[in-house]
Amino acid sequence: MKKHFIIGAVTLGVVMGCAQNGDLELEGGLYMKGSAPHSYLVIEDQKSHKSYKIQNAKSFNLGKRQKEVVKIKAKLIKKAIAPGWPAVVKVVEVK
Repeated sequence: MKKHFIIGAVTLGVVMGCAQNGDLELEGGLYMKGSAPHSYLVIEDQKSHKSYKIQNAKSFNLGKRQKEVVKIKAKLIKKAIAPGWPAVVKVVEVK
């Protein structure tokens, strides 16, 4: 009985993990965070009020659009660890 329960739980975990593909649609302001050598660009989502660190900001010239409200389509690279360590996203498209 325990064996079937464990197999079922593992299968459910794999299915749930594969169902979350990490695609996000974010709309919000672009801001720089951090100190001079360790600064990075984030987007603060208007709906969830969460910050996401943008991994490929230079590819889309997003640094020049600071303090503007933009809408992006992004892929989740790394989940947030704790406050001060935001989730990391890779921008796919700027709308």
